[in-house]
Amino acid sequence: MAVDATSSVTSSTSSSSSSAQKKATLNYDNFLQLLIAQMKNQDPTDPMDASEQMSQLASFSQVEQTIQTNTKLDTLLASSSLTQASSYVGKYMESADGTVKGVIESVKVYSDGIIATTEDGGKILVQAGITVADEAPSSSS
Repeated sequence: MAVDATSSVTSSTSSSSSSAQKKATLNYDNFLQLLIAQMKNQDPTDPMDASEQMSQLASFSQVEQTIQTNTKLDTLLASSSLTQASSYVGKYMESADGTVKGVIESVKVYSDGIIATTEDGGKILVQAGITVADEAPSSSS
C-alpha cells in the first residue's frame, strides 16, 4: 500500500504550526513592549485607566489562543486528509466525468486536494461526483 506525502504533510504541518506560534509570540512580546512604553510615557496628570489596560491584555490573550486553536485544527485536518486518502488504496474509483477509472494503487495528498493514481497510471482528482467502490462494477450485456 503506497501513500505518498505522508511525512511531508506531517513535517510541513509541524513547521507551519511552530512558525505560527512564533509569530504569535513575537506579536505578544511586541504588545507588552508597547503597553510598557505607553505606561512609561503617560501623562502624570491624566494616567491610563487600569481596567482599560487589563481589557487590552485580555483581548490580545484571546487572539493568541485563537491562533493556537487554528494551528491545532490545521493539524487535525491534515491528519484527516491522510486517513481519507489511505482508505482509497485498493478500491475501484471512477472520475467525475467517467474518463478515468480503475483500482487505486497510490494517492498523493496536496494542500488543495488528493490525487489518486490507478494501477494503469490514470490520475483522478478526488472531488464531488467521483465513484468509489470496493470492486469494479460487473459489466452486464
